[in-house]
Parts: sequence; C-alpha cells; structure tokens
Amino acid sequence: MRLDNLLSYGTLFGAVRALDCSPSAIQSILPSNASVNFAYSLPANSTFQVPKGDTGYPTNPIGLPALCAVSVQVQSIGNTTFGFGLFLPSDWNGRFLAVGNGGFAGGINYLDMAPGTRYGFATMSTDTGHNSSSADGAWTYNQPEKVANWGHLAMHGSVVAAKLITEGYYGQKPSFHYYNGCSTGGRQGLKEAEAYPEDFDGVVAGAPAWWTSHLQPWTVNAALYNLPTTAPHHIPPTLFPAIGAEVLKQCDPQDGLVDNIISDPNGCNFRPEELLCASNVTNSTSASCLTNPQLNTLYKIYSDFVGENQTFFFPHVSLGSEASWLLFSSDAPNNLGTHYIQYFLGLGPDWSFYSFNESIQRLADERNPGNATVQFDLSAFHSRGGKILSYHGLSDGLIPAGSTSYFYNRVYRTLKPKGIDVNEFFRMFFVPGMGHCSGTYPNMNAPWYFAGSGQANALGATVHGTPGFEDKEHDVLRAMMAWVENGTAPDAIIATKYADEKVHAEVSRQRPLCMYPKQARYTGSGDPNSASSWQCTLLY
Repeated sequence: MRLDNLLSYGTLFGAVRALDCSPSAIQSILPSNASVNFAYSLPANSTFQVPKGDTGYPTNPIGLPALCAVSVQVQSIGNTTFGFGLFLPSDWNGRFLAVGNGGFAGGINYLDMAPGTRYGFATMSTDTGHNSSSADGAWTYNQPEKVANWGHLAMHGSVVAAKLITEGYYGQKPSFHYYNGCSTGGRQGLKEAEAYPEDFDGVVAGAPAWWTSHLQPWTVNAALYNLPTTAPHHIPPTLFPAIGAEVLKQCDPQDGLVDNIISDPNGCNFRPEELLCASNVTNSTSASCLTNPQLNTLYKIYSDFVGENQTFFFPHVSLGSEASWLLFSSDAPNNLGTHYIQYFLGLGPDWSFYSFNESIQRLADERNPGNATVQFDLSAFHSRGGKILSYHGLSDGLIPAGSTSYFYNRVYRTLKPKGIDVNEFFRMFFVPGMGHCSGTYPNMNAPWYFAGSGQANALGATVHGTPGFEDKEHDVLRAMMAWVENGTAPDAIIATKYADEKVHAEVSRQRPLCMYPKQARYTGSGDPNSASSWQCTLLY
C-alpha cells in the first residue's frame, strides 16, 4: 500500500483494538520489571494534563486526537528506574514513533509526542531515568547508573517496552518504527542506530549532540574566550549584532544572491579586521567596532578547539550564528558545560571553570560518562536496512553545525573501506539561517520549517507536518517514511518560512535544503523566494 494511503487516518487500522485502555489491561502485557503508572482514554480535541513534577517538559499538549494515554515505570540497573509515556491514537497509521529529549533534561516530552500522534503514530517519549531541567546536571553526581540510563539505557528500554504495549493494544505489530529528535534528541537517535540497530527502521536526528565528551568541555572552553567580562578582550553582547551584520555583508553574496541568508559559511573568506575601531575610539560598545584585543577574541570564537600536538577536539561556531551566541554572553559558561565537568566527570561542585585546561578534555574522553558519545561504525544499522536523515542549522550557536559534518565524514571514513555506500542509508542536510533545532533571526528571515523535531510546537500548538505542504518534499518525517517504505531517497528537502511564524499566514520563502556536500545556488532567474529558482550543486 502506498505511503499516502497509509496516512489516511483510520482507513486501515483505526477499528482494530485488542485491549482496552486500562492499567490492568496494559499491565497484562508487560514484563515483571515494568509497572503501569496510569492508562486512560482521552476524547478528540482534549488537553493532556502533564503530571505535576515533570520539570523537563511541563507544558500540556492541547487539541489532541482521541487516544489512550499510558505511563509506565521500568526497573533498570542498580536501584534506578526509568519511565516513559505512550500515546496510542484511535486512528492509528500502523507505525511507531519515539521522540527525544533536550540537554540533560529528564521528564517525559509529552509536548513533542503530540505532533506524532496527530500523524497517527503510536508515539513514545522516555524520561531518561530522572527528572530535571535541561541545564541541570547535578543529579548525576556519583550516580553512574543514572548517567547510563540517560546515556542510552532508558531510551532503548523504553522503546522495547512501548513496542510490546503497542502490539498488544492494537493486536498487531507496527509495520515500521521511527525516531525523531533534535539536540540531545538527535544524539539519542544516532546512539540507537549505533548501539541498538534493531530498534528503528528510520532515524531523524537534528543538530545531534553526539560528541558529548567533547561538546560539553568545548562549551566551557569557548565561553572562556570571552571571559572575564571585565577584561579588555571581552566582547559585550551589545556588539554581537555589529559582528553579525559584518559577517552577513561579507558572506551573503556567495550563493549567487544577496538575500540576508548565508548559505556557505565555511566558504566565506571573512576578514574580521573590517570591524577594527579607529584610533580615536575608546569605547567600542558605543561605536559598534572592536578593539585589537576584542578582535583576538573573535578569531578564537571562529577557530576550532585544538589541543597540543594539533589534536582536534571540537569545531567552532559558524559564521552567521552571532544572533544566537548565548554561550558567549554571560559572566560564566553555560551549565551544560560546567555541570558536565562538576557532576558527570565527578570533579565536584567546587570545581572552578577558570581552572579548565586540556586535561579536562582528556578526562572526559577517558570516562565518557554513560557511554553517551556516539561511535562511527553504523554498519549494523546499515546491514538491517535502517535509514538516517540528519540536519543542522548553520546559525546554531549552541551546537556548532560543523560537529554534524564531522560525524558524517567520520562515518564515511569508517564505512567506505568496508564497501558501504554511506549515502545509501545516511544523508545529511544543512539549514542556512536556522538556529538550534528551529527558528531563524530577524536579520536573516530564512526558511527553516520542515516538520523537524520540536518545530511543529514552535509554529503552533496543534500543528503537525508542514501546513499546506503535506508531502515528502516539505516534511522530513514523511521524507523518511518514503525512503524506508518506498525506497525513495531524498536529495533535497524544501524548507518553508511562514510570515510572522504563524501557521495560517502566507508563505514568504521556500528553499531546498541540499544533501551534503551539495549546496543550494540561485539559478539566476525566477522568484528567489521560490524553491524552484534554486538548484543543489557541488561547489568543488
């Protein structure tokens, strides 16, 4: 049966139920180490009340389809447990979908489950074995079992148990199993493909925080470039717009069109000296220029994190990411960096970020808490026919986009000698002008929406898919389904920009996101806001 027919909700699977939506019925199909917290039905257009205490994801999803809401707790290693939530829609499309988390967050991501349920998926999220906000890592201190749950055990264990429930509830196995996540959620998806290749048929991994043991130390190291705030080399956040404007001026034209979008930050020969203050300027903040010490800092920000003997540790933020430089705008590094070192690595709450040095990076490599970092050998996932679509916003100031191309290239170097064509199962797409996972900035106004993880809720509370463009060309999840189920591999995905970021507003821009290493180039004719006026091209 064709993909579009399967997505006609209720026509194939909607009438089939093997169990009722009750705690006793759900418990009857679970192993002894799992217990039901709740199971109850919600009618169409309901609001799901997120249980109190879900610190990571407290927002109630609204306007849901009719479904069975389930929560389960599972005994894990040591004295730890993990939990998961599962939405089982009445109009089921025959498929299973898991969604991811963000940062260090615990708690079940019911909000991200909602769009998946609107497609018709049986949709699951794990709490990763704890409850915390995304930037709180204190729960990991001297808790290696909890860290292992967060690193990979909770997602895998939740998927296994949720599949059992889905099969038992509907009376048949899901036809396909998918994953959709961004940031830590992107890492979770890639980790599943590496460590548990049997869990999913298709993984959509946005801005993946895959290199945990390097990303978190880099977060501290990069922030220290611009600290302390009292130093002559410190660039105050009030100057970031001036830097961004100069970057845009120098780097925008390289895709063949001046349109306030930087398509090729790596190909831009940016000259920071254009920002240098004149000799009579003593207060660079008011003059929108940089002093010589500040220029030195800017060079560091745009340079890779490299250790002794030219050891590469982590890539730099991209040119064009200046509007999202939260990592450089405070008087201390982001907790995603400091808490990792203090608590994940076990150096304790009294460790000072000013004492950071290369030995911290080497300690992170040695310990790799929770085995969270994703390795490059994805041959097992390839062997069973799994597919991966990864994407990353080029204006991401939280996780540098270069970390995803680095991962892809290392997978390529690992698998090509084994005779594996990586593009057969793994394709990556950069998103010019998009920040971290979703959104763009007023100075760019770039197309960024393609139904990636978390994007639907950024556009509207009851959105799923790409409104007005319900097809595989404009929706990354539908593109994944078409690849897995019909063998149609995407060479490009069209991103959409809705006016004022409102779901029912007119479309102001669309543009193809090209499969790496190709880039979108303006053809030289036609409406530049139309995707048909652009083509994907290799620039080497």
